[in-house]
Formats: sequence, C-alpha cells, structure tokens
Amino acid sequence: MKKMKRLLALLMCVAMLVCLCACGTASTTTNETSADEAEEAASDAEADDDYYLELNLSHVFAPGEALTTYMDKIAENVEEATDGHIKITTYPQSQMPVYQDGVAQVAQGANFISVEDPSYLADYVADFNVLAGPMLVTSYDQYLALLETDEVQQMLSDLEDKGIKVLNLSYIFGFRSMMTNKVIETPDDLKGMKIRTPKSELYVNTINAMGATATPMGFADTISAVQQGVVDGLEGTIDAYGSNGSAEVCKNMALTKHLLGVCGAYINVDVYNSIPEKYRTILQDEFDKGAKEMIEFVTQNEETQKAALEEEYGVQFNEVDLDAFKELMLPIYQDMVENKGTTDGLYEKFQDYIKDID
Repeated sequence: MKKMKRLLALLMCVAMLVCLCACGTASTTTNETSADEAEEAASDAEADDDYYLELNLSHVFAPGEALTTYMDKIAENVEEATDGHIKITTYPQSQMPVYQDGVAQVAQGANFISVEDPSYLADYVADFNVLAGPMLVTSYDQYLALLETDEVQQMLSDLEDKGIKVLNLSYIFGFRSMMTNKVIETPDDLKGMKIRTPKSELYVNTINAMGATATPMGFADTISAVQQGVVDGLEGTIDAYGSNGSAEVCKNMALTKHLLGVCGAYINVDVYNSIPEKYRTILQDEFDKGAKEMIEFVTQNEETQKAALEEEYGVQFNEVDLDAFKELMLPIYQDMVENKGTTDGLYEKFQDYIKDID
C-alpha cells in the first residue's frame, strides 16, 4: 500500500513538471509572437509614414458646377485626412486627358483619376452601355438601386480585370435635357436641328434617335459654336446651364431627360492596391461621402436653380412627350445587343428591377 502511494506521488510530480514545462514553453512562444507582431506593426507604420502619392484628377466640368465643387472638396479632404500622404490635384475643363483618353490613362496605370460618364467604361465592359443608356431611369433612386444589383456588381468586378477600379459611380448632377432657342415638345420638333454632344457614341446615337443631328465636339468650343450658328443648341443639366455659359446663348430648355447626368471616379487597380490600407480606406471613404453629399445638394438645389435661370437669364422650361421619345430609344438597346456585345435582356431586367421605385 505504501509502495502504491509512493508511486502515485511520483506520477503526480512528473505530471506537474510536464505542465510547468509546457506552460513555460507556451509563455515563451506567446512572448515571442507578441514581439514579432509588435515589430511587424512598427515596420508597417514606418512604411506608411514613408509613403506618398500624387494623383492627377481630370474632368470636363466648369468652375461653379456641382461636380467641380465636390471633386475639389474630396481632394482637400483626402490630403488633410492622410496628413499629406495622398495629394490629388484637380484639373477641370479638359485641362488634362478626358473622355476615352482619360479612362485610357487609368487603364494604362498612370497615377490618374478619371471622372467620366459610365458610358466610357463600355470600351472595357460592354454592359456599361446599358447602365448609361438613354431614358433607362426616371429618378435618382432608380439608378442607385441598379448599382446594387448582382449584374452591376459583376460588371464592376469585370472592369477590375481590365485594370480599372471604380471608386464611386454615383456623382449625379441631374438629368440631361435639350438647350436650344426653340420650344421642343416632340421628336418632330428636333428635325433639322444640329445639337452639340460630348464625344461619346452613346450620346451621338441618342440625339440622332431623338430626331436631331448630333454634332460631337469638346465643350470648350461649344458656346462659340452656338453663337456662330455651327450648332443650334446643346444638351446638358440644369446645374450646368447657369454656370458654363449655356444660358447666355440658349433660352429654352425642353425637359427631355434623355440621359442621366452622372459620372464615376476611376483609378488604376494596381495603383489603388499599392496604397497602404489606412490611406486607401480614407481615399475610398472620402469619394463615397462626396458622392452622397453631391446627390443631396443637387436634389435640394434643382428648383432653386430653375428659378434663378428664369429670373436672371430669361430661360423658359417646357415639358415634352416623354413616351414618344422613349419609344425611339428601344432600337438603341437592341443595337447594343447585336453590335456592342451587351447581354441580351439586360435592359428589360433593369426595367423590371426598378418598376416599383419612384
């Protein structure tokens, strides 16, 4: 019996020694791991402090327009929030590459942010033709709902495979309508009229389908072109009307709302991914916040702008036969399927998604 007790005591001592050794090893390992993690964190912090990036941001909008204001604000906020580690210099009014050339800068890997209509993304992912298509939506909420669909999320993923990261796709500045010196109510009223458009195939096709003759040109030449009779008018948003000189040469806006005025901000995928996470998060947050604030501003300010245009410039506004114009847009969507490689049925699917959204 005594031998048995001695044996049990011996076994208990051995077990305690094993536990103590294990705890000591675990403690040492934990201390070593904590030290390694701290060293790695310090190294990352030092690398972040040494990181600096300068980006050029380009768009076509004039000083005073909402998009110009908010891009400038975003750039200031990013620089301040990153303590100068990311500096964005904005270039309005086509001072740097714009339209297709601007998006190409992004795709090719430049330290460049292109702010353009989503239609220019269709050169890389065809279905953006549909998202940017004529008379697709009748409200801002409908467009924002489409951005959340699986189809659009897949389009954004496919775009990243082409080297383009969309920072945000909802810088809405209003619906585009006709600016002329003639009351336009039906497609027949546009026959024989030359209307300036941006250099976008989708815009050209839309204006031609509406009954006018599209005349693509850079905006810098547009006001003088109207004055000289080279074109009979242009198309654009209420926000742009009073700030880019249009109201001085065109005194009537027909509310065709043929295209939603919206831009996205695009950056190269590799450039974006190379930014340290803490700065990348700031960059993304500021571009998202800017889009939300811009939509709120445009929504609240539209009626005020209309009243100011009527009072200060004598601009008149008139409603149009929207159904007559919308019917003319259907062949454009069919052509997208047959000749642009868009997904068959996508237009109809989008219409179904938004039918109950005002």
